[in-house]
Amino acid sequence: MDIVANLSMLFTELPLLERVRAAAAAGFSGVEIQFPYEVPALQLKEELQRCAMPLVLMNLPAGDLMQGGTGLACHPKRRQQFADALDEALSYALMVRPRMVNVLAGRLPEGVSRDKALATLAANVRETAQAFDRLHIKVLCEAINPIDMPGFLINTPQHLNELLTEVRHDNCFAQLDVYHMARQGISVEDALAVLAGKVAHVQFADCPGRAEPGTGEFDFQAMQQALQQTGYQGALAAEYRPSSTTLKSLQWLTRAPFQV
Repeated sequence: MDIVANLSMLFTELPLLERVRAAAAAGFSGVEIQFPYEVPALQLKEELQRCAMPLVLMNLPAGDLMQGGTGLACHPKRRQQFADALDEALSYALMVRPRMVNVLAGRLPEGVSRDKALATLAANVRETAQAFDRLHIKVLCEAINPIDMPGFLINTPQHLNELLTEVRHDNCFAQLDVYHMARQGISVEDALAVLAGKVAHVQFADCPGRAEPGTGEFDFQAMQQALQQTGYQGALAAEYRPSSTTLKSLQWLTRAPFQV
C-alpha cells in the first residue's frame, strides 16, 4: 500500500515546492496538498515530474472555511462562488493532474436547515463529479469531526454515506480520515461497515493529538487489517502535525504496518 505525504501538514519547515523533493527523499510514494493554488500550476507540475512524485489528492477551494467560516459547498447562497471554485480547480487540475480531488462540505450555515444544506452540497458534488469524470479524476468527500471543526455538516460514516447516496454519481467516492473517526470514538471497522466499497482514499494521524503514529493510542495495525479485509487498494496519506520536526517524526515509516 502506497504511503503518501500531506504537504500542507508535513515538511512545513520548507517552502511548498521544496516539500515535494523532501517527501521523495524521505521515501514517500506520492504527495497530497490541501490547497496548492498559491503555487503556479506549471511550477508544481514541473517539480512533481522532476521528483517522479504523483499528486494523489488536492482539495477544491473552500472559501472561508479554514478561517472559521461556512465554506462554499453546502451554502445555498454561495452556489456561484462554488461554481467559480470548481472552475479554478478544473483549470489547475488540467495542469497538475491529481488522481483525486476532495470537496469539503463546509459548516451548516446559520438559518439553513440541514436538509437544504445537504441538498445544496449534493448538487455541487454531483456537478463536480461530472466535470472531473471527463478528466478521469475521482471526486471525494469526507467526514470531519465536530470537535475540531464545530458545525461541519458531514461528521460520521452515516452522514457521508447519506451524501453519496444523494449524489448518485459513479465518480463520487468516500475519503476516510481515521483520525476524524477516532476523535468521535468510531472504529475503522465500523466506518468501513457503512462505507464498504466506497472508500477511495484513506488519511491518518494518531489520536488523541493528531501527531505522528506512536504519539497516541490509535491502533494502526488494526486499521491496516480492516482495510485489507475490505480489499482496499488505495493509498494511505500521512496527514498529521509533527510533534517536532517532520524528519524527526518519521520513525513510524520503518515500522509495521507502514514500512515504505
